[in-house]
Amino acid sequence: MAPEGNLSRYLQDIRKFPMLTPEEEYNLSKRWKEEGDEPAAHRLVTSHLRLVAKIAMGYRGYGLPVGELISEGNVGMMQAVKRFDPDRGFRLATYAMWWIRAAIQEYILHSWSLVKMGTTAAQKKLFFNLRRLKGQMAALEDGDLKPEQVEKIARVLQVPEQDVVSMNRRLASPDNSLNAPVRADSDGEWQDWLVDDGDSQETELAEREDMSNRRELLGEALKTLNDRERHILIERRLKDEPTTLEELSQQYNISRERVRQIEVRAFEKLQKSMKTQIVERRLGAV
Repeated sequence: MAPEGNLSRYLQDIRKFPMLTPEEEYNLSKRWKEEGDEPAAHRLVTSHLRLVAKIAMGYRGYGLPVGELISEGNVGMMQAVKRFDPDRGFRLATYAMWWIRAAIQEYILHSWSLVKMGTTAAQKKLFFNLRRLKGQMAALEDGDLKPEQVEKIARVLQVPEQDVVSMNRRLASPDNSLNAPVRADSDGEWQDWLVDDGDSQETELAEREDMSNRRELLGEALKTLNDRERHILIERRLKDEPTTLEELSQQYNISRERVRQIEVRAFEKLQKSMKTQIVERRLGAV
């Protein structure tokens, strides 16, 4: 935890935890995954607390205590350690960044009043990028955006201009208490009218769209591999129970080391292709 009053001391304390070498990280991750070694998991988490703090600092502009953002990020870090597979071939920090950001963003979304936030992927994207784009255009003062500013933001984020105007007004308006009475002569409160907090259809749709986009990126990236590379990569990294090097070496009549080299090369090609696709999509959106 990082209470706001002790934030400076907390940031100093986490510097005491040493960074891990790739070999140390791999061995600790294997011990946690295969043996449930809690001290190993603890070292994995504490060695990345500085990463959590750095990411949390990037969300200071939303008016929430930094200590709380760090605490939520630490929860995401623990989830990342719990789910991390060291045999996938990438570092824990690369994997954990997604979980840390997701935990912090969910906390921010739930901390704003229900009337201010939408739930679709486009609305979340608008929420987390509107302030940054307004800052780039020196348009952070209160009040409506200029038409040309609205047009540019809508074009960059690929959302309707009306959504930009609406979100900007919502973020600029004050919060109202859910404990406030519905009417002056009524005992009922606004919170009595809250609906079920389960995932809405919009949220489920956004999640399905996000998963569909990832599958599309992966599918296109797999096309850049030859048949042997693609088969070995799928068998080793995309199955719940990976095929062993020994089994693949017998199937292709090559050494286990050769199979491992093909797997690593194929994974590097896959990563490069997916990154290229993401960059091209972003450039196309500007």
